[in-house]
Amino acid sequence: MGRALSGLRYPSRVHIFSRRRVGGLVVALLTLFLAACHSGSSATSSPSPTTTQFVPTASASASDSASASASTHPSITPSTTLDGISVTGDLGKLPTVKIPAPWGIDKTQSKTLIQGTGDAVTATSMIEVNYWGANGYTGKVFDESFSANKPISYAVSGFISGFQTGVIGQKVGSRVLIGITGPDGYDSNGGNSNIGIEVGDCLVFLVDIISVSATGPTGTAVTPPAGLPTVSSDLKAPIITIDTKATPPSALTVQPLIKGAGKAVTAASTVRVDYAEYAWSTGKLVKQTYGYSPLDGALSATIPGWQAGLVGQTVGSRVLLIVPPAQAYPSGNPRIDVKTGETMVYVVDILFSYEA
Repeated sequence: MGRALSGLRYPSRVHIFSRRRVGGLVVALLTLFLAACHSGSSATSSPSPTTTQFVPTASASASDSASASASTHPSITPSTTLDGISVTGDLGKLPTVKIPAPWGIDKTQSKTLIQGTGDAVTATSMIEVNYWGANGYTGKVFDESFSANKPISYAVSGFISGFQTGVIGQKVGSRVLIGITGPDGYDSNGGNSNIGIEVGDCLVFLVDIISVSATGPTGTAVTPPAGLPTVSSDLKAPIITIDTKATPPSALTVQPLIKGAGKAVTAASTVRVDYAEYAWSTGKLVKQTYGYSPLDGALSATIPGWQAGLVGQTVGSRVLLIVPPAQAYPSGNPRIDVKTGETMVYVVDILFSYEA
């Protein structure tokens, strides 16, 4: 199934993401239509972030590993809880974390320090988080995002398996302490020498969950003016009805149908969307993500009509776009049976947005 984004853009901080996951998304998106032509010290608050920040991405096979014994270090008796790690500080602020290094954990686990009340993270969510991370064996902090006030946003499925275990089920507004075993971290990749992690080292993360992707449009209904194509009220499988005998508008038409209360999309945003695309002349569906999987990608990689029409729209919104040929497929698109001069009609649900 073709999709309305021709490329995928991730931030530069990709150390904690799965190469397999990112690679698979890139390969999938290449099939889409072209858019526009060992110490015992305790760890405390970390120093300023490095130029290229660490993000907990997985090795090629880390997601297949089962949680196992904490460490290959013979001097460590793995802890069965996270109780020996102390955390102080307010939500959203750089924490002070003390680890009784050398430290390990018998199985990957998490502890909710502050309970949020927002939406829960799922295995298919995208999330925005602030994080602090340290090597449990050495007690050394390898990175944190609080000092620079630069949260990270990624698909949960792209993180190392231990990080996924720690955040899934947690709610927006929560502060979570996560202990990750070597097998659920970097053991299968031979450690991560760039940040001082060896095979058998356990990881400690402190994570503040800022936001999570929506599962559908939510907000205030907007009554569109007469004369536009109509969209069914089904939130999970909308249908566009077009009067094919009518003359399509010559200019880009942007009509919110549901106004969400989330973050506004910018020209620099990477977005997660569900959408359906129709050809005006036939009134037929060309392609859609509803019933499949939402699409993640850089707004700048989409057709010009999306780039112009979605900027300023907010997460949670459902938007109707009528896109003239010059801002859609000026020469048509035979791969999806769109002829030259075709006006395209979209319903787009904005589920998440962030800037790299």
